[in-house]
Order: sequence, then C-alpha cells, then structure tokens
Amino acid sequence: MENLQKLFERYVYCGMTRDAAALADMFTPDGVLEAPLVPEGHPFPRRLAGRDAIRTGLAEYYARPAGPDRKVDVSKSSYTLHVTSDPDVFITEIDTAYDVDGATVFMSLAQIFRLRDGKIALMRDYFAPEHAD
Repeated sequence: MENLQKLFERYVYCGMTRDAAALADMFTPDGVLEAPLVPEGHPFPRRLAGRDAIRTGLAEYYARPAGPDRKVDVSKSSYTLHVTSDPDVFITEIDTAYDVDGATVFMSLAQIFRLRDGKIALMRDYFAPEHAD
C-alpha cells in the first residue's frame, strides 16, 4: 500500500505542478490515460495512448493558462486510496478543494490505476469536465 500511495502522490504532484514530462514518464511506453466523461472537443484530452502522446497532449493542455480564480487548497483537499484483490490495480476517491473568491468549492472525482512493472499502464480519470480548468 505504501508504494501505491507514493506513486499516487507523485502523480498528483506532477499534475499540480503541470509537469507533463514527469507525469508521462510515470506511464509505460504504451500507457493510456483516459477521461471517459470528457466530451469530444473539450480542452482536456479524452484519451491519450502512448507515453509520447500523453506527454504531448498534457503539455498542450497545461500550456493553457490556469484559472486565476481557482487555487487548490491542499489543506482542505483529501483522498482515499483503495487497494483491490489485484496488486496492480488501485482506485482513488479524491475531494479537491479550491479557493474561489474566498469560498471553498469542492470537486470530487475517482481514478482507477492499472500498473505494469511499477508504471501506469492505464489510468481512468472520472471527473465532471465542467470543473476542469
């Protein structure tokens, strides 16, 4: 469980710092990042297949300006990591807290990770796309 938690926390850190290269390096060469609830044409990519596509797609997404009116409040954000009977699969429930004009707003999401040889082979990110900046 500790290794899964470290991997997940590193994944979150890469996303929060908008480091597409470091995040992509966490995936297998043929890894897939999916956001099944994201409609076609949304700025956040719905599906990226392969480490290079993940690196390029997330770099393009991160190049967009982050919403200045939303800042993650780490002290109010939380997650629960669930292990499964398969040691290479874990699920996270995340409640991200944002400070929006002095008020706290939450975005809840779930992610499913499938690993191979310590790298992410598939990550499915289930979030409400209207809350992505």
